[in-house]
Amino acid sequence: MSDTFLQRVDAMVRAATAEDQAFSDLMPQVMNESQGLPPVVLNLATMKMGEGIAAAPPNLGCWLAIMAGAWVENGATAFGVDEPVLARTIEVATASAEFAGAWRTATGGTPPSPDGQPSQEIVDTVGPHLPDPVGAMMAWFSMERFALSANTMLSRSPGLRAGVADREAKAALTGGLAEHCEKMGWVALLLRVIDGERLLVLDRASRQGWTVTIGGIGDNFQLHTLLAGALQGRPGGMPGTPPAPEIVACFLDAETPPGRPIVTSPWNLVDAHGEWIYNEGVPADIPAVNGTRVVVLDPPSYERHFPAGRKHPMMTAALSVDGMHYPEDLAGWWPHVAPAKNPVGA
Repeated sequence: MSDTFLQRVDAMVRAATAEDQAFSDLMPQVMNESQGLPPVVLNLATMKMGEGIAAAPPNLGCWLAIMAGAWVENGATAFGVDEPVLARTIEVATASAEFAGAWRTATGGTPPSPDGQPSQEIVDTVGPHLPDPVGAMMAWFSMERFALSANTMLSRSPGLRAGVADREAKAALTGGLAEHCEKMGWVALLLRVIDGERLLVLDRASRQGWTVTIGGIGDNFQLHTLLAGALQGRPGGMPGTPPAPEIVACFLDAETPPGRPIVTSPWNLVDAHGEWIYNEGVPADIPAVNGTRVVVLDPPSYERHFPAGRKHPMMTAALSVDGMHYPEDLAGWWPHVAPAKNPVGA
């Protein structure tokens, strides 16, 4: 069964790359045959899919990306397919941004919905303003599927996230398309997730601190809770009662408990410039001092409550405490840390 399946995958990829009409028959066959196959078989298939995603035109490659994303969600490895999916998603996003600009130039209005259908009328509309109007149109109508697959790959592959070059530029590109394609907005958020990065966490009251390493954290609600779980009530940590283990777990890699319990925030998180670190932001927003992002713990100005759970449910997170620092160890840091500012004036 596995040999037949892999042969069919190979035929489907070759048909997509060659724009062969056989693709329309092979794709549903492969989708049906993949149901229930063990990850070890799907792992072999994803490598071949990566080749097709990299080479096929976007209107066909996007279907390969969707299928590969489904396999990864069902336990297959992202290795070999994650980089091609992200590369094609950025390529499609670039062409889609050009398409949207050309459409506005030509019509003064909003581009057609990306879940619609290509047409000659669309090509004629943007044609005078683009060197490859057909290619741009095909990218536009494939971007939602590429974005869906890229969400899976970025969520499941820390190595992919860590290897992103020019992440802020790519996040701005994909985020700029979110008004047309919500899933591109999610790609933008995932592109800003940082992995394997050390933070310096300082307690202003005691002047002690900790070096922590984070990864896979989707927003500062998650950072806030994982810091509380790692530091509160722990030897050499902060006073207080840590969040319940099942709450910490659902901010790491577990399912959220039924009813989405409410979490209470124990601190204000403040950066080295004295500005609040808003929970709605992401760790990548935290400014660095001498190459290190600094988080300062202050007493809360008011009691914050938020529901438990990860912003990106498919992405697992990590936060480890690498070491504690006594006040005398941090004497050189505090001159670079401003007093807290309060934007609400309380």
